[in-house]
Amino acid sequence: MGRIPKGRVSTYGDLAKYVGKPTAVRAVGNACNQNPFAPHVPCHRVVSSNGGLGGFAQGLPQKIKLLKKEGIRIQKNEIVDFESVRFRF
Repeated sequence: MGRIPKGRVSTYGDLAKYVGKPTAVRAVGNACNQNPFAPHVPCHRVVSSNGGLGGFAQGLPQKIKLLKKEGIRIQKNEIVDFESVRFRF
């Protein structure tokens, strides 16, 4: 998660593939949810594959606030121009 640059997002699936476990999408989500170092380890930059925000242990409003602070545009709980800000490892 720490390798996703500020102002970019990646998906739970992208992260699962990156760690060599492409079917472990739910495990990635669970790991993000248990991240005790957020936002320093930026799990808020991990989103759903359709550009939706997914979840966040500190609540969706906090995830939106953090992403917007990094320049990510969000409308109706979805990333605007998702593919243009998507980071692939």
